[in-house]
Amino acid sequence: MGIGDKIKNLFTYNDEDDEIETVVPGRDEEPAGRSLTEVPKSNRVVNIHATTQLQVVLVKPEVFEDAGAIADHLNEKRTVVLNLENTGKEISRRLIDFLSGVAYANGGKIQRVAHSTYLITPYNVGIMGDLLDELENNGLF
Repeated sequence: MGIGDKIKNLFTYNDEDDEIETVVPGRDEEPAGRSLTEVPKSNRVVNIHATTQLQVVLVKPEVFEDAGAIADHLNEKRTVVLNLENTGKEISRRLIDFLSGVAYANGGKIQRVAHSTYLITPYNVGIMGDLLDELENNGLF
């Protein structure tokens, strides 16, 4: 084999290299002591440990115009803690109505965790426990 043939072999595709050899005892003409063997010619590494970073955003809106930025966090699958202590009653109601719709549209949930604090989660985050019922049953709220 000359140098020209070697260069040609480098740039041509040879499907014999990608085949997987399968040997099954009794079906092929191999000795009975051999087991099922698959030998891939190329090694492929696949990372099965994909990590997802969950983020929690704390917001304290004072005007209804902040609702768009909060909705963007929810659309990006971030958990939002909504603190409405310094927000007026009418604006708080409008924010809760709007953000409840955003959460519902994304398959998420909204839950009241304190007097003026709400937790809004995307569909892939679960909420365990019921702090509000606990506070009400103990007479603290």
